[in-house]
Amino acid sequence: PSIFLAALSFAYFAKALSGSYMKSTITQLERRFDIPSYIIGIIDGSFEIGNLLVIAFVSYFGAKLHRPKIISVGCLLMSLGTFLIAMPHFIIGRYTFETFLKPALNTSSNISPCPANHPEPPHAVNLAVYGSSFPGCERESSLSMWIYIFMGNVLRGIGETPVQPLGISYIDDYTRAEDTALYIGCVQTISIIGPVFGYLLGSFCAKIYVDIGFVDMDTITISPSDARWVGAWWLGYLIAGVITLLSAVPFWFLPKALPLTSDRQETQCSPEQAQFLKHSLHVQHKNMPDELVSFHNMAKEFLPTLKSLMGNPVYFVYLCVTIIQFNSLIGMVTYKPKYIEQHYGQSASKANFLMGVINIPAVALGIFLGGVIMKKLKFGIMGAAKFAFGTSLLGYFLSLCFFAMGCENAKVAGITVSYQGVDALSHHNKSLLSGCNMGCACSAKDWDPVCGENGITYVNPCLAGCTIASGSGKNTTFHHCRCVSEADPGSVAASNLTATLGHCPQRGGCDQIFPYFLALSVITSFIISLGGTPGYVLLIRCIKPELKSLALGFHTLATRTLAGIPAPIYFGAVIDTTCLRWGNKRCGGRGACRIYNTAAYRYSLGLLSPYSPQLALHPTRFFTRL
Repeated sequence: PSIFLAALSFAYFAKALSGSYMKSTITQLERRFDIPSYIIGIIDGSFEIGNLLVIAFVSYFGAKLHRPKIISVGCLLMSLGTFLIAMPHFIIGRYTFETFLKPALNTSSNISPCPANHPEPPHAVNLAVYGSSFPGCERESSLSMWIYIFMGNVLRGIGETPVQPLGISYIDDYTRAEDTALYIGCVQTISIIGPVFGYLLGSFCAKIYVDIGFVDMDTITISPSDARWVGAWWLGYLIAGVITLLSAVPFWFLPKALPLTSDRQETQCSPEQAQFLKHSLHVQHKNMPDELVSFHNMAKEFLPTLKSLMGNPVYFVYLCVTIIQFNSLIGMVTYKPKYIEQHYGQSASKANFLMGVINIPAVALGIFLGGVIMKKLKFGIMGAAKFAFGTSLLGYFLSLCFFAMGCENAKVAGITVSYQGVDALSHHNKSLLSGCNMGCACSAKDWDPVCGENGITYVNPCLAGCTIASGSGKNTTFHHCRCVSEADPGSVAASNLTATLGHCPQRGGCDQIFPYFLALSVITSFIISLGGTPGYVLLIRCIKPELKSLALGFHTLATRTLAGIPAPIYFGAVIDTTCLRWGNKRCGGRGACRIYNTAAYRYSLGLLSPYSPQLALHPTRFFTRL
């Protein structure tokens, strides 16, 4: 049993690591494949689709077969699915981000970003120059590479299916009754540690450029905080795939059954077991026709039993509540790193690091202390319900404070402010043109932001009215920027004003708000997680013992079907509505979002997640899902 426990714990760790790493790469995948957030939601929900496809088949037939080998096959499928997710990187070719300057111009000096002053248009990915004959367009447009990620995640979901039900039942069958709870607790603890390492792996990979080793980093003009930066997302999937593959090995050498312990060899059943176990372990099975009749009777009794279960008002209310809370939980956890990136101007690497180091440990501590408090205070059903409700209500009121912790929109000329510096939101390309850049015949499609001396970001140096550029790579500086002086009438002559590559860092005190956001996020997550264990106990104790398995199974099915699959999709669709500026694919069409309406993003996510970013009454099942 101890060897099986170690193997199962490692399998839990592997699947939790790969699941949380998937969450940490959503912005990288959006940018790399130029897809909107709702597509990312479909990809994320595909794990649940794969799980639901085979969960009934595996749960029923798996218990009758060689359970360790079935778990091994599941881990192998998870590994193959993880490798399949990384495969598009090796098919699609090198990443080409939107940029205003040609790569050849990055090494020159005293060039003009104004097309009217330059004999050759400097746009690197402008379709007006290259048209549909851009290298690789034919191959790339023929197939959406994100389909491979979708299929890989479905395969991961299929492979994950046998790990929990067959693994836990194997432990319960071949360990002493008093040790079973300890062993299961060890496995669940490891399942919470896995996401910590998953987000840390995501943080590490997000710092590394996607095509590291194949490009000269001195020629890359973007940094990890840029909206076009794509980290080495594929590297983490290869690492997670290898770890998952290793977790499959020990199960293959474990026996189908272990010697029964002394307490398991007794033929007498407990009063509770006697209600739903017709035979003890040593009674011979009846012949096949009787078994078929028994199965037929069970099938006839299924609908009346399910009706009886749903007629339990406590169970029905709890089911409805957890479906709503699980929608909130999954949507918020999926897009929280992206929210930190977009709202507080943090890099993807830092957002993932904070999720792994601060938020998840707070949740784990809350789950553990919730169980300790329940044991010390000896809560009954009503006590557990009141405690879970109290922590959830307190967390809800604390979460309202997030609405007050907002940042102003980044000042981008022609999108969030006018060229005169007045606040004005706009979605139209015409607003990007002004008298200060009219003479340059600028393209409004190129996204290569520069920061003017006045603290305003411009979509590209041409739209900033700049006429001369010097330097190379990230050190490129633009001079004679006429639009910079237009937003600052009291400044010196335009000939002395410059702009540098990248967004302006000033966000109206946002850096001062961010630590308070983190502190409130940790406190709220901890408080809500305190009610996780009492809430789970409430679910178990509010139903008849003979309906317990059906109740837990139906609860899992309902939450995965009505929350796990749709939540990431509609959260992503709502987030897409707050986009102010979409990027352009190199072969035409709309790419990933470059800048969001910060206020609309915050309110949309806050209204969809009334319990954000907490884990409501059911955090343990979320980490089991990961």
